Amino acid sequence: TSNNSKSRITKFHALFVAIIFASTYAILKQHKAALFSFKKIELNRRELYFDAPSLSEVEENVRKKDILPSTDDITSSLFVRKDQRDAKAKQQRRKKSIPVYPVEKNNRKNKREDKPLNILLLYADDWRHDTLGAAGNPILKTPILDQLARDGVRFTQNCVTTSICWISRATLYSGMYLARHKFEMLGRGRTVNGTEMGYEPPKNETIYALLKHQAQYHVGHAGKLGLWLEIDQHLHLDYFVDEDGWHYRDIGGGKVEHITEKNTADAVKFLDQRPRDKPFFLNVAYFATHAVDGDEKQYMPQNKSMELYVDDVVPIPETATEEAWKKMPYFFHDYNEGRSRWHWRFDTPEKHQIMMKNYYRMASEVDTSVGILLEKLREQNVLDETLIIFTTDNGNFHAEHGLADKWYPHQESIRVPLIIKDPRMSPNHVGTTNDDFTLNIDLAPTILGAAGLEPLPSMMGRDMSILYRDSEEHHTSAASVSSNITSKSRKYLPPAGDGDGKYHTGTDTSWRTEFFYEHPTHTNREFIPASEALVRKDYKYFYWPDFKYEQLFNIRKDPVEMNDLFQNKDYRQKIKEMRKRFRELKKLVHSDHAMIF
Repeated sequence: TSNNSKSRITKFHALFVAIIFASTYAILKQHKAALFSFKKIELNRRELYFDAPSLSEVEENVRKKDILPSTDDITSSLFVRKDQRDAKAKQQRRKKSIPVYPVEKNNRKNKREDKPLNILLLYADDWRHDTLGAAGNPILKTPILDQLARDGVRFTQNCVTTSICWISRATLYSGMYLARHKFEMLGRGRTVNGTEMGYEPPKNETIYALLKHQAQYHVGHAGKLGLWLEIDQHLHLDYFVDEDGWHYRDIGGGKVEHITEKNTADAVKFLDQRPRDKPFFLNVAYFATHAVDGDEKQYMPQNKSMELYVDDVVPIPETATEEAWKKMPYFFHDYNEGRSRWHWRFDTPEKHQIMMKNYYRMASEVDTSVGILLEKLREQNVLDETLIIFTTDNGNFHAEHGLADKWYPHQESIRVPLIIKDPRMSPNHVGTTNDDFTLNIDLAPTILGAAGLEPLPSMMGRDMSILYRDSEEHHTSAASVSSNITSKSRKYLPPAGDGDGKYHTGTDTSWRTEFFYEHPTHTNREFIPASEALVRKDYKYFYWPDFKYEQLFNIRKDPVEMNDLFQNKDYRQKIKEMRKRFRELKKLVHSDHAMIF
């Protein structure tokens, strides 16, 4: 009996101590949360690689300073310690791990549909459409973004209207084509079709200014602005950090920081310091996976991610051949910048493996960062009140056609990922893919729509939420649609003359089935020649204005764009039809008309 009493007392004492410890820990954690969530990344930037969003796990592992990402099961293993490599330890970690970003059912139906949403834009760099595990990439691990796709919609045919960093970002901020916002990063003196480049939209008509002043949002930017313009950050933003052009830098005390860690820390700081009585918009503009131009290493991941992909062999693209390079237009020479960068990265098989593995490591680091930010939203109980968009500024050649980087109208260059998770999403759309032509001109109307604002008449895209909020389809023919149908003050264009109405830029009841693409001459026509295109899902018409050179590709039969059909007599009518429509769209895109493209 005495032993039983002692046992009961011991158990009671243990329970009492546990309760006191838990209460004390909760109080301390509440007071230190804002400070530590930012400071934890500052402890030792060079040694950190976050591989899970759980802040408690991050805190614990930061103290231990020996975090290492799992290379064999990154989706279920939160952290891999250096001293836990045996199978038993791995099994225990998997049992104790939590999902990095668990599936959530849409429970928006009991909330006000008209309540302005928080908006988190995750905007990466030089990241093409298949740089995602969810897109079928056989090597790359992006478990958090893959789960985001399962909780939302992944758009498989999302494209940019100009494939280069600064122009694409100007399009994001303005909702306009290059032809209308007229921004070229290197400033005055550059021209497109004889028009001098600047940044034409009024500063109070960017998404930042509209959200802050018209929708009363708390507005933040963390990462690459990409415009190289003087902006009044205090007037149009509540929080602004611009980081661009580096992967590592010295922060003193014998320590260095990685830019993705800095992007993450800045975003966490915004989320911690934001007021709780108003909705927020945050653009986390990652510099990754952009290379450091001019550095022979090109891609410099965090130290701890170097064990990722060590034993993998990255497949060489089928068009990464000398034959494909020789099929490029006659004016593509070795001093073309795309070819020069191919030499930097891909001109030997060994170099190709090194570059692509480091590129993928940096992509996985962004994936990890996204997890940290989503967990922060969950901690603040606003995850189900936040529109989350992941996308990028342009695609990237990975040696296809003997090229590197972007600029040109090929699929690898213009197609970029787009994942949207929206509390307003209809349940039947959750976890699906959508193959409509969504464009980066649609980002501004979509973001403004979530804040309860209409797009400006100068904006050229559409609110993409209609593709996943309504149960009805938006793919009806536009043959009978007149050009006087409007969306507020903006007109829809009439359909193309060919195709019996199936080719159009959208109507009230259907989404676009074609679009115009443009890219200016950069430096000179030998360096980066201007390129334009009419893009459809069956055919793509290329026009190189510096050389008045035309091409035609059958995208359905030739998705890698190897066989130019322009000289084929069987396609003369198709070329004539697409040339005519191309000129129509180009003229209208370069006009000031309030139209939806």
